[in-house]
Amino acid sequence: MTVALTRRRLLTAALVTGAAVPLAGAGRARAAPAALRLPRPTGPHLIGTVPLHLAGRGRELMISVWYPAAREARRHPVAPWMPAAPMRELLAANGFDPEVAAAPRTAGHEGAPVLRTSGRLPVVVYSHGAGGHRSETTIAVQELAGHGYVVVTVDHTGDAYGEFPDGRLVVPGEDVPVTPWDHAHDVRFVLDRLEDLAAGRNPDADRRPLPAGLGAALDLHRIGMFGWSKGGTATALVMNVDRRVRAGLSLDGPMESQPPVAALDRPFLLMTAEFTRAAEPAVADFWSLLHGWRRNVQADGALHGAYCDHQMLLPQLAGLTGMSDEELAGWIGTLDPARATRIQQAYPLAFFDQHLRHRGGHLLDGPSRAFPEVRYLP
Repeated sequence: MTVALTRRRLLTAALVTGAAVPLAGAGRARAAPAALRLPRPTGPHLIGTVPLHLAGRGRELMISVWYPAAREARRHPVAPWMPAAPMRELLAANGFDPEVAAAPRTAGHEGAPVLRTSGRLPVVVYSHGAGGHRSETTIAVQELAGHGYVVVTVDHTGDAYGEFPDGRLVVPGEDVPVTPWDHAHDVRFVLDRLEDLAAGRNPDADRRPLPAGLGAALDLHRIGMFGWSKGGTATALVMNVDRRVRAGLSLDGPMESQPPVAALDRPFLLMTAEFTRAAEPAVADFWSLLHGWRRNVQADGALHGAYCDHQMLLPQLAGLTGMSDEELAGWIGTLDPARATRIQQAYPLAFFDQHLRHRGGHLLDGPSRAFPEVRYLP
């Protein structure tokens, strides 16, 4: 109990101030690197992706745009989950030998042309957690893109592991805290640049070529947002000040910020794990401020990273480093990684389908036989 409470305090402090929280403890690394693996998305479309370098308002950001791709996508190479240099930094910062594993390959084909459709596609923006990176929910991102969404993932410089096109490596800073409001300001800047993109302008600071059809694919009248941890709090904050975002999803966000979150009249889904309404007054207060459609779901056995790629990747690192089952359970809980993957794929898709596409479906109506571990909290 003492360990759990201490870990909760560390998480809370990190999510509010921006300090990095390790993903796992140190292990005994093997000398030879091995490629980690991600599950395949289930959608009907091939997937394309492109990184963009944004600059302005005294900020530099890296984002990735994911989208349904044309058949020619197979001629384009697939993108890694993360470039090699920040991947090594991420591993080292979390107590692993930086050469123990290589980043997984994604399903996204770099620079592939966009699938031609009869209309524009809804857009979903992702904000990462404290000391995180824009790749940390690639399972959910690929699932959305494969089902017809444009998904924009954001690295919050100063709070992220990443790399700029000129090779500059960025890691979370220790001297200047990055708050949920900083994440929110970044996302609003990104939304402005998406308006440029939709209008036919190239927002990339280096003017690198864009995939064919990218700007014409964006429907900026149907924007959703989701985030993990601090990014979940940032999702609520963006919706407080920017009505361009029509629906929000928090993956175990603590909902602590200064100024605090305010009331919302648009759809919001809480997927809680450790930052629950019962344990965290800020989450309970936020729930009471939701005056539109709202749901709170929670998977049995889930810890803080259960709705992220961590749940699938950490067991693979455990096998490579000799981490004990007990140590691993301390980080991923008892929620089976394969079941976590299905939850990550199904629930965000169902939420955005319902509120951005107005498509029917019953997954969010209440408990499902397909997901017996997911509870609906009244």
